[in-house]
Amino acid sequence: MAHLTLMMIKPDAVENGHIGNILEKVTAAGFKIKALKLTQLTQRDAESFYAVHSERPFFGELVSFMTRGPIVAALLEKENAVSDFRTLIGATNPAEAAEGTLRKLYATSMGENAVHGSDSDENAMLEAAFHFSERERF
Repeated sequence: MAHLTLMMIKPDAVENGHIGNILEKVTAAGFKIKALKLTQLTQRDAESFYAVHSERPFFGELVSFMTRGPIVAALLEKENAVSDFRTLIGATNPAEAAEGTLRKLYATSMGENAVHGSDSDENAMLEAAFHFSERERF
């Protein structure tokens, strides 16, 4: 069975018109899109989604950033989805990201880094459930 991961195209990449380019690179890397939507996180949504970071100094900035405009949420399928997608998106800091990675291509800073990817299979399932009902998955 293939594995799943969650991708969010963050507000900076949506604002800068990179949705199509990012989706093209994702599918070219062998991921199948199993669910997809353009949506906007409320403050409560963002605080809940990023609760693991609630004690970190950047939490307020993260919530403000993630709620400032629309995002694209997508459920992606591929063998080794989580690790392969983490490789595709690159390092959190775009200055350190490998050439050709999504963050190297589309991120503007460590805080506005274009794309979120699940960091474990367990979190991928939690994040998928956060964004998509069963009837929205194909």
